[in-house]
Amino acid sequence: MELAAEPVVYQKLLPWEPSLELEEEEEEEETSEMLVPNPWRHQDSSRNKAGGLPGTWARVVAALLLLAVGCSLAVRQLQNQGSSTGSLGSVAPPPGGHSHGPGVYHHGAIISPAATCSHLGRELLVAGGNVVDAGVGAALCLAVVHPHATGLGAMFWGLFHNSSSGNSTALTSGPAQTLAPGLGLPTALPTLHLLHAHFGRLPWPRLLVGPTTLAQEGFLVDTPLARALVARGTEGLCPLLCHADGTPLGAGARATNPQLAAVLRRAALAPTSDLAGDALLSLLAGDLGLEVPSAGPRPTLEPAQQLPVPQGILFTTPSPSAGPELLALLQAALHSGVPIPDPCPPFLQTAVSPGSSALAAVDSSGSVLLLTSSLNCSFGSAHLSPSTGVLLSNLVAKSTASAWACPLILRGSLDDTEADVLGLVASGTPDVARAMTHTILRHLAAGPPTQAQHQHQGQQEPTQHPSTCGQGTLLQVAAHAEHAHVSSVPHDCCPFQGF
Repeated sequence: MELAAEPVVYQKLLPWEPSLELEEEEEEEETSEMLVPNPWRHQDSSRNKAGGLPGTWARVVAALLLLAVGCSLAVRQLQNQGSSTGSLGSVAPPPGGHSHGPGVYHHGAIISPAATCSHLGRELLVAGGNVVDAGVGAALCLAVVHPHATGLGAMFWGLFHNSSSGNSTALTSGPAQTLAPGLGLPTALPTLHLLHAHFGRLPWPRLLVGPTTLAQEGFLVDTPLARALVARGTEGLCPLLCHADGTPLGAGARATNPQLAAVLRRAALAPTSDLAGDALLSLLAGDLGLEVPSAGPRPTLEPAQQLPVPQGILFTTPSPSAGPELLALLQAALHSGVPIPDPCPPFLQTAVSPGSSALAAVDSSGSVLLLTSSLNCSFGSAHLSPSTGVLLSNLVAKSTASAWACPLILRGSLDDTEADVLGLVASGTPDVARAMTHTILRHLAAGPPTQAQHQHQGQQEPTQHPSTCGQGTLLQVAAHAEHAHVSSVPHDCCPFQGF
């Protein structure tokens, strides 16, 4: 007895539109066709003659061709999505038919000194996070992969502009405090937790997943860290950043920090900003044979300092950062009507440039987060806590003001919710206020950019090459015409990613 199999039926696939649902149901019977004959059914011998099946087989071939084209388009789209976030931000043409230069994105973007951390920040944006989620997650990532410039032992300053409210808020770690002679009190965890608790969107533990994994499973030493190890040497940094013979890890070598991973896992469970740092302090005190320090000044969120200018309003961080100095320099230059006489003055006489790090995140609506942090010099105190994997800074109570910290935001108008927003943050120079003053004065003198200029902004440097101004790094982000823009000086110093 033969089986009576049903014919294979293919239905026409249409792009989904709500208005077409009823029409699709009505047309379902009309669009169903038997494209493949039933192999179990007796066929009329007259239809097996030459020329009897070309219509049926033509439809089969056409269906296979359409399937192949569809698969090809799907693969190409996935490839474009992967390549649209290269280290220098090459962007594939969006479905709308227009394309952008590197560093210009429809939704949001982040720029940091490490490609791994820029990628992690982008993942948080794609997961539904905002610029605070992306920036804090990237900062915690940098604490793992760039211990020469930042870390849980660093001091943080930040500036957040909320496009919804139009407010700009400054994040301060408070004055530097001493944990032990020559060792600064770490405040990174409570500072970043405070910022996220007020303005973040994703759950706090979600931000620590990536950094914890990197610390536990390992990360590749990149060129900036490898160069810092060669310049500094490995004294006090082994075994974290050394080979078994005591030589420093080179670029491409894998490093792990399981003790730091354990600290991050505990921090992920902290319900408050204070508790986020208390567990770390307890472990550090045990390492040093000290009593747990009593609570001192805590990190704060406060309104940013501001300076009205004809083009809008400038915002920066308060003292003891270099923000007030920056606003004073700008005000004097604007009132005099001439630019500062020496745009790239000799830097302060210091043995080494401050070890600092900066990152920036922006979305197309105009929300911006700028974060800068410092250990005071490369690898800070070079004191590696054995039970935590944290390098402590040498920013102590008698340290000078945070001359390396003066993030700056320019908003075109407080009354216009769609006004352009520009963010600037620098690192790696002890006289950042003067360099930033020159940069923003050039921007103000140039006037608002045209749409064509913004289309190519990612291919241009926002200011002159810093070869005449030391070895500093300048990050620039902007929101203009419902697009997010990122760039840096030097142009290839800091990987950016967006979507």
